[in-house]
Amino acid sequence: MSEQRIEVERAIAAEPAAIFEILRSPEGHVQIDASGMLMSSTGDAASAVGDSFVVQMDRDALRDFDLGLYDVTVVISVFEQDREIAWTIDGQMQPPIGHVYGYRLEPVEGGTNVTSYYDWSDIHENYRELAAEHFPIISETNLRATLGILARTVAPGTARLGA
Repeated sequence: MSEQRIEVERAIAAEPAAIFEILRSPEGHVQIDASGMLMSSTGDAASAVGDSFVVQMDRDALRDFDLGLYDVTVVISVFEQDREIAWTIDGQMQPPIGHVYGYRLEPVEGGTNVTSYYDWSDIHENYRELAAEHFPIISETNLRATLGILARTVAPGTARLGA
């Protein structure tokens, strides 16, 4: 980890393909979100870099900016089937901020080691001053909780690997 990147990991008792299916799906993003910001989604599951879908957001859970309901477009920037997926956000702020969210999947005995990451090291220069005060938007706790929800979603009632 660095001052501009958070990474957390969890071993989940499910195959990479089952986990990846959730991560490439617009509704999957909403289902596993621990931040409380993702409300709903529209669009098709991602299948390549450049694919996108829309997520309806509400920042009330963060209590930082009252934007009401608003839409963002998730734009896939990394797509390696069953291995890694990452995306940037195109939303109300233009040019896009440039922060990246993603997951790396590594097969392990009995399941998959899932690394969730959030990186704001390459945000657009227009937002550098804001970054010191407002980043990270999502905390390490949010990322860990999202991995817990992902585990519960893809392998309900299954013990955490290595526990």
